[in-house]
Amino acid sequence: MSNFVIQFILGLIYANAGEWLMHKYILHGLGKKPHSFWAYHWHDHHAICVKNLMLDQGYQSLILTQWNVQTKELLVLAVIVLLHIPLLMFFPVFTGMVYASLMLYYYKHRKAHLDPVWAKRHLLWHYDHHLGNNCDANWCVTFPWFDYLMGTRIKSNIKTIRYKR
Repeated sequence: MSNFVIQFILGLIYANAGEWLMHKYILHGLGKKPHSFWAYHWHDHHAICVKNLMLDQGYQSLILTQWNVQTKELLVLAVIVLLHIPLLMFFPVFTGMVYASLMLYYYKHRKAHLDPVWAKRHLLWHYDHHLGNNCDANWCVTFPWFDYLMGTRIKSNIKTIRYKR
């Protein structure tokens, strides 16, 4: 296998593992503590999604001067990008895959919370995370690979979407 292919595959695996670990241990683990920086995820984002059946209007427009769920999420993603800059010189394909995965994560996460019908069709595992019986499962957003690997992909029996615009 070529170095390119190895870096490509490892970048995808690393990004999915990082997404799973970050969501489980930081966004939920630390996020459940009310005075934590990460509390925005559990106390704001999850509460809004349950109340609005997956819809989070904080994603509708990007106003960088407004400190909300979306701008905090973007700040965290930017820090992840900066932390990986030193790897660019030695592992450019790996780092490129990490960056591409971050962009795909943001695109899918934002779209899922602006269009719950799309989310139920294309990101059922994330839909189940917010509206299923166990929000302490289904940690992945982009692809459910690590949820399957770690045994945390819990399928819900949500039959209909009770979403109103």
